[in-house]
Amino acid sequence: MKSKARYILLILSIFLAGLVTAVVLIPERNSDVTTDDRPEKIRFPYVSKVENGSFHVRTNTGWEPFFVKGVNIGAGKPGAFPGELAITYEEYLRWFQYISDMNANTIRVYTTLRPQFYNALLDFNQSNEAAGKDPLYLIHGVWVDENDILTIEDAFGEEDKIVNDVIRSGKEIVDILHGDRYLAPNKGHADGTYTSDVSSYVIGWILGIEWEPAFVVGTDENNTARDQFEGKHLFTENASPFEIFLAEMGDGIMAYEQEKYGMQRPVAFSNWVTTDPLTHSSEPYPNEDLVEVNVEHIKTKESYETGMFASYHVYPYYPDTFSFQKEYIEYMDERGQANPYRAYLEDLKQVHSIPIVISEFGIPASRGKAHENRVTGFNQGFIDEKTQGDMIMHMMTDIHDAGLAGGIVFAWQDEWFKRTWNNNDLDLPDSRPFWSNTQTNEQHFGLLAFDPGSPGNLVEVDGNAMEWQGEKPFYEDERLKLYVRSDEAYMYFRVEAENYNFEQDTLLLPMDTISGQGNDGMKDMKVSFSEAADFVLQIQGPDNSRLLVDAYYDNYYFRYAVLTDLLERQAEYHTKNSGLFNPIFLALNKQIKIPTSGEVIPFTGYETGKLLYGISNPEHPEYNSLSDFYYQDGQLEIRIPWQLLNVMDPSRKMIMDDMHARGTIASLKTDSFHIGIMQPDENAPSNVPMSRYTWEDWERPSYHERLKPSYYILQEGFKGLSTVKE
Repeated sequence: MKSKARYILLILSIFLAGLVTAVVLIPERNSDVTTDDRPEKIRFPYVSKVENGSFHVRTNTGWEPFFVKGVNIGAGKPGAFPGELAITYEEYLRWFQYISDMNANTIRVYTTLRPQFYNALLDFNQSNEAAGKDPLYLIHGVWVDENDILTIEDAFGEEDKIVNDVIRSGKEIVDILHGDRYLAPNKGHADGTYTSDVSSYVIGWILGIEWEPAFVVGTDENNTARDQFEGKHLFTENASPFEIFLAEMGDGIMAYEQEKYGMQRPVAFSNWVTTDPLTHSSEPYPNEDLVEVNVEHIKTKESYETGMFASYHVYPYYPDTFSFQKEYIEYMDERGQANPYRAYLEDLKQVHSIPIVISEFGIPASRGKAHENRVTGFNQGFIDEKTQGDMIMHMMTDIHDAGLAGGIVFAWQDEWFKRTWNNNDLDLPDSRPFWSNTQTNEQHFGLLAFDPGSPGNLVEVDGNAMEWQGEKPFYEDERLKLYVRSDEAYMYFRVEAENYNFEQDTLLLPMDTISGQGNDGMKDMKVSFSEAADFVLQIQGPDNSRLLVDAYYDNYYFRYAVLTDLLERQAEYHTKNSGLFNPIFLALNKQIKIPTSGEVIPFTGYETGKLLYGISNPEHPEYNSLSDFYYQDGQLEIRIPWQLLNVMDPSRKMIMDDMHARGTIASLKTDSFHIGIMQPDENAPSNVPMSRYTWEDWERPSYHERLKPSYYILQEGFKGLSTVKE
């Protein structure tokens, strides 16, 4: 530990060194000193301000223009829900190093975190500054209880409960940022003693969340008498009641920090395309353009010197205005490409007099897909990790070249606890953090991956059998050997086959996953199985291989033809042992009608059970994160996501029950699967023998961190972005 005298000398050296970019190793945290020991001459009253369309940060040489190049950090990691706030000091410290190495200058968090976050940020930045290097700046959020939003539906309802709760939470965070707060234990919330003063690194606030239109409308309709607000630092002009709610909560928090600590910092209010001030005439979903929230109706007084900025979450695939609004899809950028994203940013800038930060944007590198941009292919999923980086950098360049004040990528880390609309009834909510569902795009926005397994015990689809050494075949005969493994994300299959032509021959791997149903054979292949199969993995060369599901066990059909009427009913699908197997689909959109053209887009899905040929080993030069299978030198390797097999929680062996018998999608405990393999030809037996496969339950997942290729693409791309483009 350093002595107090050494600490003061260190801070003086920071003051003389100034600020430049880079990163260093982090010393052991010194918990015995506080920032009250800092010389008064470097305790600037304001750290940042906004003016002339840009952020500015204050250094020892004066105000410097500052283009925000940031990442959003969530509160979750594998094996824990975000409310557990389980990320450690050491993990934060390591992540800050990675983020700084990526040439980012800002991190954003959404709500109060435990002391280890603020401790790590202070130690990291002090270490950087001691070496004459730039700190990581912080933009902090104040969360709004989503349950209150759903139940009260009025920001001023129940005697101003929501607005009062937000202001109270914001005041707590102010104290936390200044290292002067204790929070008592409260399940699902941060707690602890906060002593790290990070206030000199906080360059702004983003208050609130993505506002549900019904909440905005409810607030406006229930409070028509509220037509203006006059606070200590903020006031309104021609504002709606909801905008008055924003001004009131912002003023309450800003005034508290000014009065108690003599500090200010720029403030913004969270917003997104759904409630922006623009009109989207081609938007097919009325709720996505129902009401506007316009922060231009909130004004700052002379007493508020640091200013306001606008914050928007803008993704390229949602809402559908990015695929259908004529002036957006016809916009051509400097690259000569159609660019509705850039068109929207320029449209947005026209309605704002204050700087704009795109505080969330990103692309998920997931196997599953939930939405498409019909013009650019910047889709919500089924994007590989390299393309993820290219697309994010494309959008960040658009943000910069449109003259905005910065962008904050969503997100730093993958989040296993997340769900997605088109498959959120196919898993169990209380166990999502314990396994990696590559079919859920929301889990895979990160630049930092949490891959299943631990180094030295991994299976990669790359044709290299080294990781299978020492294992006995699960099944073998004179022609075939089959090996089977599994982890927190996949089932893996390795096949050794004699006299097998990968380009021309067919392999069948039937799987019996649930007893009491399934098909005894495949009608079109004229083969039978020793156990009734619920799935068949059909390998037919690099371009025509897929996983098929028993029509009776097809959850896509059940959800959209039985529970709803979006698909036509097929009587034979309701019969057990029909011999029919279906391709596996995920939905992309319901039937929609484009208001401006009258065009009707039918209910749409895509075949997610079709397998992609390629190499899944991140160390390989031909790595593609979406790869499902690969063949090399007589070795065929395959990986299948658990959810494609109707597994709802592999950690507890919970699978999907008989949907037709239950009348809904529900879970069932299984003990094992039965798996077989066959290479159909005239000389092979028509019956496929199937053997029992099981795996161990787990309470905590094994995983390891990995920086995705997208990280390195941003690392290079961020170098060229500095101040806001004029």
